[in-house]
Amino acid sequence: MKVVFGLWKNGVKVGLIVGAVGILLALIGMVEAFGQRSVISEIISMGHTLLLLVALFGGYLAARRTTRTESAYPILTSLLSGLFVGGALSLLVLLGSVVNLRKIFINASPLLYRLLTFDLEPGGGTIFLLLFGALSGLLAGLYYLSSPLVRRVLGTSLGCMVLTGVLQDLLRPTFALWGPLAIINDWLYAANGLTLWGAASLVIVTALVTYFWAKRGGALRTAFGQMSSGKQRAFRLTGWSLVALLLILLPHILGLFLSEVLTIVGLYVLLGLGLNIVVGYAGLLDLGYVAFFAIGSYTMALLTSPELGFFHFSFWGALPFVIFMGVISGVLLGIPVLKMRGDYLAIATLGFGEIIRILVLSDFLRPWLGGAQGAGKIPKASIAGMELATPQQIYYLILAGCLLVGFISWRLRESRLGRAWMAVREDEDVAQAMGINLVATKLMAFATGAGFSALSGAIFASKLGSVYPHSFNVMISINIICVIIVGGMGSIPGVILGAIALVGLPELLREFAEYRLLVYGAALVAMMLLRPEGLWPEAIRRRELHGEEPEEVETQPPPA
Repeated sequence: MKVVFGLWKNGVKVGLIVGAVGILLALIGMVEAFGQRSVISEIISMGHTLLLLVALFGGYLAARRTTRTESAYPILTSLLSGLFVGGALSLLVLLGSVVNLRKIFINASPLLYRLLTFDLEPGGGTIFLLLFGALSGLLAGLYYLSSPLVRRVLGTSLGCMVLTGVLQDLLRPTFALWGPLAIINDWLYAANGLTLWGAASLVIVTALVTYFWAKRGGALRTAFGQMSSGKQRAFRLTGWSLVALLLILLPHILGLFLSEVLTIVGLYVLLGLGLNIVVGYAGLLDLGYVAFFAIGSYTMALLTSPELGFFHFSFWGALPFVIFMGVISGVLLGIPVLKMRGDYLAIATLGFGEIIRILVLSDFLRPWLGGAQGAGKIPKASIAGMELATPQQIYYLILAGCLLVGFISWRLRESRLGRAWMAVREDEDVAQAMGINLVATKLMAFATGAGFSALSGAIFASKLGSVYPHSFNVMISINIICVIIVGGMGSIPGVILGAIALVGLPELLREFAEYRLLVYGAALVAMMLLRPEGLWPEAIRRRELHGEEPEEVETQPPPA
């Protein structure tokens, strides 16, 4: 009886919920829109991949909610979940064959039913969907029960294959720029999607590299640690030189549009690194962070714009004042909220962000800041007489800002102040009992993060040449919070990965613009369920969330 209840609770309920999600994705038009692009040419489209991922996610979630005392139970629950997902889609196809659903749902077209059934008749298509769902659930259960190494290899290789197919419009022109890469391009891609042999080769190569690194990565790191300091320095210098060369050449390789995407990602990296100090290091939830971004932008406009006509500074002459204003505003925000914690602090900082936006829109400051019309004619930054106007030129300015802010964040993390921030994040009362000055520590966190945000705002104003109040709504703060949570709170590489995942990828998929927010929200939900510590978490954060899980021990032969 207990087993039957567990199967019902985990398998059937999850299957019904995920099946409803699959029907929703079909009826809002996502499956049909994504079906126009293939991941593997003439085999599987993005629409089919979307349904497959939904069924796999449901099966994995059902298996994860089941106790692992008996290995058959997770497989049964995942199989049952996948069967109900396939049954929900089959019900949609059968209902659509006898009732004209298009009178209610405009996207319930014959093309949608053909995509769902892989061009089969309704009777055969429903049987196929049931088998499709059951097989997806079975594979998800087997994946859950497999070892961490197998999960890592399969997840990385298949994910790399899907991502390469989805980003074909980005990768194909890039590969075609250079002779050897053009050969790889012809092998990988067909007219629409990956070739079958290219997809198989990509999966095999990625799986071998992942397996080798998982098995031998620890030994390689140990061998590197046993090298002399001179050899280690030479290896590091070579690696960093290659990275620097790639970063310098990147805008010329990618072209104008992708350079523009890089500048947007870079601005969010700058903002994320600043908020990472406040939220990730010090544990102070700041939802009004966009206020400092606005203060930096408007200070730059006030000091440089001839349209406002008060001052006539250059970009570099105004930049110190911009950062100073950001630091001062961070301190002014921090003073009233020193005694607040948790939700109360979040609400107070959210109010600060709205206050700044409403002040900028007010008639009182309109002669100074332009009101709802904003301020224009902000001069571009220039170096040695060369104006940084195009995205490929502004990229270097943003890259320099990211490197500077990243270096400062890295140095602060291991400093005395950084350790004080982390102590405050863990427990304020204990930190105060240990002699940490909470007032100075919190104010330093707010001031440092606000200075970095003001720097990003100054670059943003120079990049656009104008600023408007509606560019600084509360969603900017929410997006930056999402960036550092998805990347990994307190982790500098995590901020970069989070910005690429949540800002860069949606920009590359603008052809599906109407569904971007839906995919964005679904990705956040999946992230919190499957990897709550983030893409590249800090070591302490990983231990907090996975402290009770057994760590995988790699057995290596003893050195000779």
